[in-house]
Amino acid sequence: MSDIDKDKLIADTAALDEFNRNVVEEFRANHGKVAAFSGGTLLLLHTIGAKSGQPRLSPLASLEVDGKILIVGSYAGAPKDPAWVHNLRAHPRARVETGTETYDVTARELSADERAAAYPKIVELAPVFAEYQNKTSRAIPLFELQRD
Repeated sequence: MSDIDKDKLIADTAALDEFNRNVVEEFRANHGKVAAFSGGTLLLLHTIGAKSGQPRLSPLASLEVDGKILIVGSYAGAPKDPAWVHNLRAHPRARVETGTETYDVTARELSADERAAAYPKIVELAPVFAEYQNKTSRAIPLFELQRD
């Protein structure tokens, strides 16, 4: 994943959309495996747009921490939350595709205390999230995906 220009993707919405489209295609063609993210666990998160009410699709890294499936609103350390964070805050019911199954979830944003306890564990599993937190002054939000 190191050869991906994350700053360009954040700055250029069209480039990010194209990148995500390619990730989704590869994910679906290879049962959840994407070469650029080898070693990580990806999922496809289906949300409803907070403002538009339209369906949205986001490929995201997911991590299992203390038996919970967590997703990280890092946006590669950008100063603002990714759109999917706003979508989940407005509409916490979502759908998830993994490599082999699709199911409904309810997203729950971790409280400040829960986040403080979980973030070091996330960094242990995926050190890049320490870099992202260091790049921004916002507290990167964490969401637990609870299977319905």
